[in-house]
Amino acid sequence: MTSKVILDKALRAALNVNSAKLPQELLKSSSAYLSAAAAAGKQSLPDLPYDYSALAPTIDAETMTIHHTKHHNTYVTNLNASLEKLDAAVSASDVSGIIALQGALKFNGGGHLNHTLFWENMAPAGQSELGAGGPLATAIAESFGDVDKFKAEMTATTVAVQGSGWGWLGYNPKTGKVQVATCANQDPLQATTGLVPLLGIDVWEHAYYLNYQNVRPDYVKAIWDVINWDVVESRLLAATK
Repeated sequence: MTSKVILDKALRAALNVNSAKLPQELLKSSSAYLSAAAAAGKQSLPDLPYDYSALAPTIDAETMTIHHTKHHNTYVTNLNASLEKLDAAVSASDVSGIIALQGALKFNGGGHLNHTLFWENMAPAGQSELGAGGPLATAIAESFGDVDKFKAEMTATTVAVQGSGWGWLGYNPKTGKVQVATCANQDPLQATTGLVPLLGIDVWEHAYYLNYQNVRPDYVKAIWDVINWDVVESRLLAATK
């Protein structure tokens, strides 16, 4: 059974579920997680656009290998399993079963979305620069004053995440501006806050522990050397169309 079949059936069934039985927030989150999946085929682990060693010394090859092939792959595997269970639940009009799956969908779906964005918004040091006067630099200046102030705010906010989570630069469709936000665990930014993700920093310890141990500030400071600003800007342009 492909995820396209799962998604189509789940979304069709969700439209026919009595709204009195499912809270609006549950309907909103379910729709967001399901619609974010690929149009065809099961979810799969994406290839990295660079070698595992390409981000060294900022992120070493061993950390990248484990992070990608073990951690991200686990989210993909568990997401596919959850989508199959969701298909069965909605087909059976099992409202209790649908509700019970929300945690797994949020955690594993978010983990897949977040990590896919994360790999894309990095590049080998020196490969990408934030061009002055471009759309992204202009948006950052409007919200933060300048790039250095933005980096300082996002660094401080991301370092301060309690436990595991993510620091984000997101685009707010309501205000038309970019802003810094954080999400706990693997909560996906857009599905939980409405902000369109532009740049994410993973601060789960598995993302940096081999190089930095528990010194998260050093990791977040170093990661600015490997940001793919071209990708971040392209996301902004897509969000503002």
